[in-house]
Amino acid sequence: MSKGRIVVALGGNALQEANAPATAESQLAVIKKTCGYIAEMEKADYETIIVHGNGPQVGRILLASETAKDITPSMPFDVCGAMSQGYIGYHIQQGLKEALHKLNKDYISVVTLVTQMVVSEDDPGFKNPTKPIGPFYSPCEADRLMAEKGWAMKEDAGRGWRRLIASPVPTEIIELETIKKLWDTTVIITCGGGGIPVIRREDGSLQGVAAVIDKDFAAGLLAEGIGADVLLILTGVEKVSLHYRTPGQVELNHLSVAQAEAYIEEGHFASGSMLPKIQAAVKFAKAGPGRRAIISSLDKAVDALEGRTGTCITLEAEEQMGRAAAQM
Repeated sequence: MSKGRIVVALGGNALQEANAPATAESQLAVIKKTCGYIAEMEKADYETIIVHGNGPQVGRILLASETAKDITPSMPFDVCGAMSQGYIGYHIQQGLKEALHKLNKDYISVVTLVTQMVVSEDDPGFKNPTKPIGPFYSPCEADRLMAEKGWAMKEDAGRGWRRLIASPVPTEIIELETIKKLWDTTVIITCGGGGIPVIRREDGSLQGVAAVIDKDFAAGLLAEGIGADVLLILTGVEKVSLHYRTPGQVELNHLSVAQAEAYIEEGHFASGSMLPKIQAAVKFAKAGPGRRAIISSLDKAVDALEGRTGTCITLEAEEQMGRAAAQM
């Protein structure tokens, strides 16, 4: 019997190591390790759907396409996003089937679904690009690219300059009904890279746009849409902290929505890092009583699901939930 339906959002560390060569072989080796942890969730009788990011991968695809533009036409950004969904999904499928085989769970199907996400063309994200993609550039290279290509660029944590692209908020998953049909029989890899951003034209048709959707917002929207029990956001830390990497760092075990919103307002979480994870978790927890959003590290996924670690965000405070459970 299933312990619950889980939407798992994989961070970048689950797809590639920070200092490893940016090759397909290197990525596959990391993903195989990641899939071992995902298989452990299946072994523990959790039903999982997998969402992943694609920042470095889509950036490399775009760079390769633009570098070869004198030989073959370069691909628009939404097409590059679709390509990244396909090849990352292929790697996860291969790695997860291998891990499930080792657990004698060959009967579990795994499939990648290329997914489109509707965004509003009036989303303020299009006027203020914030999402870094692709490789790092020197200040001189960044100046040249801003002048030649009109790119928005920004220095990224002392590592160099990167291109910034719009990151609108998703409002609808085009393939949601298909996901629901597959849910009972299949581990689905979907909304890869946050999904391919599309806008609806007046005639109802869809048009891809140059943007990157935050994978945590995509995972939250998916979790709401399919009625998941838990949104599990896996990242590089075991718990969310206040005053991160300072002498006053405080790890958080459980937060109510109100507490999490207060910490957001006080500016405790870094934009482009922990902030979207907390925002996505809050939105999911707000959607109804009993829903849990958990943020933890990949290697602690099962422990976090079973309440032994991680940061859990729920609609009510922990003590209120305990009293309610005691009265049932």
